[in-house]
Amino acid sequence: MHRVSVAPMLDCTDKHCRYLHRLLTRDAVLYSEMVTTQALIHGDSQRFLSFNPVEHPIVLQLGGSNAQEMAHCARMAKDFCYDEVNINVGCPSDRVQSGQFGACLMAKPDLVAACISEIRSAVDIPVTVKTRIGIDALDSYSFLTDFVSAVADAGCGRLIVHARKAWLSGLSPKENREIPPLDYSRVYRLKQDFPHLHITINGGITDWQSAERHLTQVDGVMLGREAYSNPYCLAEVDARFYGEQARSQPSRHHVLEGYITYMETQLAAGVPLGRMARHALGLFQSVPGARAWRRHLSENMWKPGATTSVIEAAAQHVQRG
Repeated sequence: MHRVSVAPMLDCTDKHCRYLHRLLTRDAVLYSEMVTTQALIHGDSQRFLSFNPVEHPIVLQLGGSNAQEMAHCARMAKDFCYDEVNINVGCPSDRVQSGQFGACLMAKPDLVAACISEIRSAVDIPVTVKTRIGIDALDSYSFLTDFVSAVADAGCGRLIVHARKAWLSGLSPKENREIPPLDYSRVYRLKQDFPHLHITINGGITDWQSAERHLTQVDGVMLGREAYSNPYCLAEVDARFYGEQARSQPSRHHVLEGYITYMETQLAAGVPLGRMARHALGLFQSVPGARAWRRHLSENMWKPGATTSVIEAAAQHVQRG
């Protein structure tokens, strides 16, 4: 099930983006944007948690560190029929650190373990962790294995490991995705030392050949920015990684037609076109006319009252076939 997944990305993987991705792959696991426990407890839970049933399998990523609040939000996730709850122990932003969650939690394995235990006592859906290989000067392999041992003993059977450490000060979140060097071998070693855990590798994966090589060492691969900027790459997933060779790969225009149908229903419910169309900017990457497609969308999708005619006009710039 978790051979291929699309990473949780703030301001990217909302329910509209996930619907588009599901038009491209039925089998890849999709993640929500990170949602904080405070937003769920004190905000509009329907807005944060609702999704289309076609998005399954879908994981809710939670940001928080209070075990009781995490369990409460996990119950909400179960009520909304999420397939899994994932704890964010990887985000290095200042805002996340000030809330005492994200990557800074790597230094507090007992607290993460307590959250896992509390969630497992509250719901019967899996609870997993997305983490880094280290933070700041805490970047030894023994530090990583101590963290993994603690969360595994608490009942976490699946880890997504971004193969970079995070600098909690001095680098922006974007820089933390690019500047710290990748160390895939450390994630491979983790799988060797914890063979009973399902280990998914994340970070810098931009093509399926690389993904296949990773899968000889670990259990799963997670794509982030590549899946968002070039979503059509997901059309290969079902046949290539899940043995669905009989399932025909949809064309870009066929996917777009399905997304237009979806957008029309959402427009009728009051969702602005730009909020949905922005996720399709990269759909025609590397196709003749892609630049004109992006330009037409960017210039028109946010205009008041914009309809799917904007999408159809933009598509005229792109070569069919």
